[in-house]
Amino acid sequence: MSLSERIRTDVTAAMRSGDVLRRDVLRMVQNAIYNAEKRDKRTYTDDELVGILAREVKTRRESVEAFRAGRRIDLAEKEEAEIALLQEYLPQALDETALTALVDEAIAETGAASARDLGRVMGWLSPRIRGRADGKVVSGMVGAALARLDLARHDGVGHEA
Repeated sequence: MSLSERIRTDVTAAMRSGDVLRRDVLRMVQNAIYNAEKRDKRTYTDDELVGILAREVKTRRESVEAFRAGRRIDLAEKEEAEIALLQEYLPQALDETALTALVDEAIAETGAASARDLGRVMGWLSPRIRGRADGKVVSGMVGAALARLDLARHDGVGHEA
């Protein structure tokens, strides 16, 4: 069953069971998918749908931060419940060890040598982490790894003993 079919089936099940939160969140996702497909005049693949779901999660995470900053805990908790629901449709999240290994592989594959290569490394990583890791976190990891590489490369150069 495709991701789109699964969402459609789950909307129907949520309507029958009276699960208002699930019904509403999945309808919003269906709407986002419909709008994207209509805009591009084609049907999306499951990988592309994961990208839409990941954007929906990201938007809600930003809302949680804003609501918490504004002391609207009730709204933050609702957004967190929506995030948990959406994550059921995303691939398994990558842990820090797996992310570190992917970052190292990306740096090796792209031949990155300094912080200027961040965009190239992120371009290689993006399709591999879509929906499985927060882009900001990964970007920070790549930046730190490239900085260590740059530092190690320049550490012994031009210094007299």
